[in-house]
Amino acid sequence: MDNSMVCLANATVCNGTSCLVPESNFNAVLSAVLSAVLTTLLALVMFSMGCNVELKKFLGHIKRPWGICIGFLCQFGIMPLTGFILSVAFDIIPIQAVVVLIMGCCPGGTASNILAYWVDGDMDLSVSMTTCSTLLALGMMPLCLLIYTKMWVDAGMIVIPYDNIGISLVALVVPVSVGMYVNHKWPRKAKIILKIGSITGALLIVLIAVVGGVLYQSAWIIEPKLWIIGTIFPIAGYSLGFVLARIAGQSWHRCRTVALETGMQNTQLCSTIVQLSFTPEELNLIFTFPLIYSIFQIIAAALFLAAYVVHKKYFRKNSVEFPESRENEQVPQSSLQ
Repeated sequence: MDNSMVCLANATVCNGTSCLVPESNFNAVLSAVLSAVLTTLLALVMFSMGCNVELKKFLGHIKRPWGICIGFLCQFGIMPLTGFILSVAFDIIPIQAVVVLIMGCCPGGTASNILAYWVDGDMDLSVSMTTCSTLLALGMMPLCLLIYTKMWVDAGMIVIPYDNIGISLVALVVPVSVGMYVNHKWPRKAKIILKIGSITGALLIVLIAVVGGVLYQSAWIIEPKLWIIGTIFPIAGYSLGFVLARIAGQSWHRCRTVALETGMQNTQLCSTIVQLSFTPEELNLIFTFPLIYSIFQIIAAALFLAAYVVHKKYFRKNSVEFPESRENEQVPQSSLQ
């Protein structure tokens, strides 16, 4: 039989109507391009975030670190622990548990700065907490992953790609530091960079969703468990952050700030780390979780904001109960999560 009429020209083995064709490397090339573009865009977003930090105010919070310490405990204490508890409670597979923990270990998202303004929060504290958690993530994320994934790593179920995660975090911390320096030396140029960063942040989310959907189509068909976790996780972060701040004796407007900083995670960073750290087969199981979390953290934050606006309009009797001031505050221009 003349197999030339059946097999493709690039087939390496032909047996009757059965042909072995070399695997297309289109997805591999597209994945490599996506990784490079994600890293570049994320670096630009974090550079713009650094341009939103006023060095004097930031150092002022470092000198009086009580608010930042509470934020640190929420960000790298409450969130990873909550992620671990949810992973065990819903009995998800180890690789999915890892991405839930990565999300829990991520620093605060920059959209929390805008939301903090809308709920009359402490803007300086919000920006300082986001910056500190971003810088501290370089050490705290690997440490938290080491602690909470031990049961799966010791059992040989998963291998944590610490080197890839470390590279992603360095690519995050360096631009923030440079951005802080630029804002200190050239504040006018920093404002322009902030506008570019806000557009880039929105573009990054769309790019992750669209290209990720092309590369990992089966990732959208996931267990209901991950949808449930993605719904509960941000709500738990907002609630526990608020309660802990109140227990620590913080004022109401600071409690709202800490709550937003705790639940509002940097989902762009999580998506980038996941894309750079795991194989295509693993990504099919986990790639959509950061997007799920992003959706529900925004929905929960919108409900939180609506509840505050209603309370402020109908139940606020005087300014003593909510001792906040908007003097010298400006709306931060930052990328949305």
